[in-house]
Amino acid sequence: MLHVWSCNEWDRLEEVIVGNPFNAKYPTPDKSSQLAEFADRTIEAIPSGTIPQRIIEETEEDLLGFIDVLKQLDIVVRRPTTWQHNSKFSTVHWEADGYSNYNPRDILLVIANNIIEAPNVIRSRLFESFSYREILMEYTMKGAKWFAAPRPMLLDSLFDVTDRSRPIPLEHEPVFDAANILRLGRDLLYLVSSTGNETGAKWLQTILGNEFRVHMARDIYYGSHIDTTFVALRPGLILCNPSRVNSENLPRFLEQWEVLYSPPMIQKQYDAEYLAKSIACDWIDMNMFSISENLVVVDKDQLPLIRLLERYKFDVIPLTLRHSRLMGGGFHCVTLDTRRSGTLESYFTL
Repeated sequence: MLHVWSCNEWDRLEEVIVGNPFNAKYPTPDKSSQLAEFADRTIEAIPSGTIPQRIIEETEEDLLGFIDVLKQLDIVVRRPTTWQHNSKFSTVHWEADGYSNYNPRDILLVIANNIIEAPNVIRSRLFESFSYREILMEYTMKGAKWFAAPRPMLLDSLFDVTDRSRPIPLEHEPVFDAANILRLGRDLLYLVSSTGNETGAKWLQTILGNEFRVHMARDIYYGSHIDTTFVALRPGLILCNPSRVNSENLPRFLEQWEVLYSPPMIQKQYDAEYLAKSIACDWIDMNMFSISENLVVVDKDQLPLIRLLERYKFDVIPLTLRHSRLMGGGFHCVTLDTRRSGTLESYFTL
């Protein structure tokens, strides 16, 4: 048995890493975090410091409820080591402290039996993969192929973007978060955005070789990751964000599939101060996680979305992540599926 094997977003889940919110803080306010998450703000206006303990505790309570459900389905659950994110580190060019281990999806990319450490855009994430080192060592000893992208320099010049409405890092070096990528078997959809430049997509293609095809999604959504814009539900069916995706900008190869458009998100009631300190957008609860082709975990408040999925014969597990908006991640973000059943397939004729 391969201990790491995951080729898409929907095959039957067998093992998963679930994030850890302890010691979480906001990334250091600098040019990298500004471009990646707060392009509409000055550096001085970016939230900073540690996440309040109450929010950490409530987040862990919600994650444990999620983990209980996974274990009841006989899914193996792993968690990253708790890290001291307040510890400072530096290169010869800049200094920062850490971020969090809440979103493993951002740090590591699993493609078949390969695990790739992403060249993350935010400086505070430079050593975040160390929290997964014990797990990665175990997987490697059991046959997984473990790669790390070139460690980015993340110089100020990378973030000197003149058009702040298109806050894509410049092409000086490959940078991307793993959550910029949607896995569709041999085809990968890569979102060019504030957390991934085109050079990153080209590097990924060179590493994966001719067995895979990396498709760049350009001029669709510039704010961070792909999983509030596209959700691959099962072969032949994809969910899209109607505020970003339409028939004109839908990547051409996806025209071979049926496209669903998500209903608007039911907005949870947060005060202005909470929203000012939140990282995720108001579509974060579109960020669902598939247990299998017919079973998905969805935020319990998103009743219109749940009804849409049920019309398409999905079984839905309704759960909650009370602080998905502030912490910057829904159910897809807080997971990294390291083993699913199934085989590597090509689902598109190109």
